[in-house]
Amino acid sequence: MAQELVIGLVSVSDRASRGVYQDQGIPALEAWFRAALKNPPWRTVTRLIPDEQPVIEATLRELVDEQGCHLVLTTGGTGPAPRDVTPEATLAVADRVMPGFGEQMRQISLRFVPTAILSRQVAVIRKSCLIINLPGQPKSIQETLEGLKGPGGEVIVPGIFAAVPYCIDLIGGPYIETHEQVVKAFRPKSAQRPPA
Repeated sequence: MAQELVIGLVSVSDRASRGVYQDQGIPALEAWFRAALKNPPWRTVTRLIPDEQPVIEATLRELVDEQGCHLVLTTGGTGPAPRDVTPEATLAVADRVMPGFGEQMRQISLRFVPTAILSRQVAVIRKSCLIINLPGQPKSIQETLEGLKGPGGEVIVPGIFAAVPYCIDLIGGPYIETHEQVVKAFRPKSAQRPPA
């Protein structure tokens, strides 16, 4: 039996956490994972929290240290506004920083909006968990994860999720397989297993 993949989903929003409006980030991510993941069995642990750095830090620690998440995705709080402190909180709980994820997210978003350069998303490793800050908008989340595709479905700019399964292999998590029409996971030949 394959090891279960535990995914933490954190929506960082003052107004959504107070119930002023409905959070869209977590439902969008859960729908995306239902479409994208083939194996292993997986479940999500979700948190809707305000833009408060101590709260974000405590939530990330809890998801990794107590809930045993292999992957944590945050949405929101990554711009230049004074209340946008998700990157600071993420870096504060990090063992190691993975700068390529933030670079690639901005690369993708710049194809759509010039304000992508205002995004401060980061990715880090804490223990054996990969934590990634995603954008706040569902459309941007999907573009960031899947990348930019041409009219025939060919990948023009790879999405960040193409590298996530192999990263999770390297830090000791479960072996993730994806539906290639959504996003093709890339691994070196030496790290590939026969399809389940």
